[in-house]
Amino acid sequence: MLVQPIPSIQKTIQVDLRLIGWIFSIYVLFNLVGISLFAKLSDLFGRRSIYIISVSIFAVGSLVVSFSSNFTELLIGRAIQGFGASGIFPVASAVVGDVFPPEKRGRVLGLIGAVFGIAFILGPIIAGTMLSFFHWNSLFLINIPIAIAIIIGSIKILPNKRMESKSKFDWKGILLMGLLLVSFAFGINQIDAHNFYKSLLSIDVYPFLIVSILLLILFLWIEKKATMPVLKISIFLNRQIRLVGLIALGTGLLQASFIFIPDFAVGLFNVDSAKASFMLIPVVIATAIGSPLFGRLIDKIGSRIVIFTGLIFAGSGFFILQLNNLQLLLFYTAGALIGLGLSILAGSALRYIMLNEMLPEDRAATQGLVTIFISIGQLIGGALIGVITVSEIGVLGYLDAFLYLSISIFILALLSLRLKSRKQEF
Repeated sequence: MLVQPIPSIQKTIQVDLRLIGWIFSIYVLFNLVGISLFAKLSDLFGRRSIYIISVSIFAVGSLVVSFSSNFTELLIGRAIQGFGASGIFPVASAVVGDVFPPEKRGRVLGLIGAVFGIAFILGPIIAGTMLSFFHWNSLFLINIPIAIAIIIGSIKILPNKRMESKSKFDWKGILLMGLLLVSFAFGINQIDAHNFYKSLLSIDVYPFLIVSILLLILFLWIEKKATMPVLKISIFLNRQIRLVGLIALGTGLLQASFIFIPDFAVGLFNVDSAKASFMLIPVVIATAIGSPLFGRLIDKIGSRIVIFTGLIFAGSGFFILQLNNLQLLLFYTAGALIGLGLSILAGSALRYIMLNEMLPEDRAATQGLVTIFISIGQLIGGALIGVITVSEIGVLGYLDAFLYLSISIFILALLSLRLKSRKQEF
């Protein structure tokens, strides 16, 4: 929904175009900081209370944005929003593992994915309509009654079982993971696609990437010694977890491509930006329809075949996009295939595996881990795809990027065949 009011924001608070990207970036940064914290807290102190706190913080951030009169206040509000939102999806997914047996988790996770798909459809429509009558700040006031309704529903419905533990909370691990992710995200966001190698070696990028590596080493060392680590390093001995991490990174790469597809459509079909964005509707509709459908299929036939199918769908969609003389019908077909793939990968399948593989006290933490891997994939994907697209004139760079994406996704499809079969999952 934030895309529509950008011109109004620029006009109202007169922010420099070079800084406008921070409206998105600061949300991502603070979202990454909060994921592990809220996820671990919900594993220890109960889902309901932490979920309500997360929603409440998001609502406060929305209020700050709604009443912001300058760019600094707007960024503060977006940071609070991102921090609050970081606890919503991991905790909600963990609740599914607490409440539903394994044979019903896929369909419930699929419904959660469908809600996000429908929100993507309705969001631009609502935003566009409201901007015709109201100021851009009013868009964020919509979040307040929704947050209140969610909090009331959470009090009545969500379980709040607390995991008993006398161990000391791993504040060092939480802090280090937050610093690690912020440093990495900040460094990646500073890369200039037009001058990739030069910017990579600039003072704005490489120090943050080096710090990220050093913090990762320190984080792994501390977590191995912690009595109650925020992330159990031993879980990566599990092949299922390693494969989920790789596929989640690939999912992030896939999602990052959406930033570039509208520009590709503008260049290929000679349409304006508004029409190009509207041309992504098949992706969103396919995601909304596919999420509950494939969620139910996971319960019936297992996650391996469903994930393999999703990767084949997504890879085929990007392969179609890089074909010469691409026609409009094929463009929409490719979008639908990519949407179906996303409905599986970003929806229920990966989270389903994590729920089945982990103990109850680690469910939210590992759900947060899926989100982190996807976010890292988005950051890396945005930088790499940007570099590839500017390496050629016109749409040729996009064609190269889509070809490389399709190859990468097909490789992940082959790796997904090493996931557990339906019988092994139970």
